[in-house]
Formats: sequence, C-alpha cells, structure tokens
Amino acid sequence: MRTTIELTDEHRAALLELAARRGEKGFSALIAEALDAYLKGVAEADERRKAAAGLRGTLRGKDLEALRVATRAIRERWR
Repeated sequence: MRTTIELTDEHRAALLELAARRGEKGFSALIAEALDAYLKGVAEADERRKAAAGLRGTLRGKDLEALRVATRAIRERWR
C-alpha cells in the first residue's frame, strides 16, 4: 500500500544513506522495518504492563517490606 508521510530533511538523508549502504534504491523497506519494530515494542510493553498488573497484591509481609526498602534505596541513589 502506498501512503505519504512527512519526514525531516535529516531523516530522509539518513534513510537514503542507510538504504544505499544496504544496496537498496529506496527506503520503504527501512520504514517497514522500523514500523514493525515499533509496533512489536508497543505490544510487548502492553503485555509487560498486563503481567505486572496481575501481580498486584501478591507480595505480603516481610517480602513486601523488603521490596519497599530496596526500592526506596534505589530511588534515593538515582536522584
């Protein structure tokens, strides 16, 4: 299917350069690859969110407190 997209000059130049290095005349295959990778990443992130939501409330007692302490320590070092 054909469609039109807006690209910056920089994106177009980078795509043409990469396509040339791969021996391709245009960059449609590169756009398709990038779109496939993006959509796969979005789907995987959705699955991770669903899996994480399913774990809500499964930690109790000492395990829960240990996770809270470790998380607090990580966040303090991160800032």
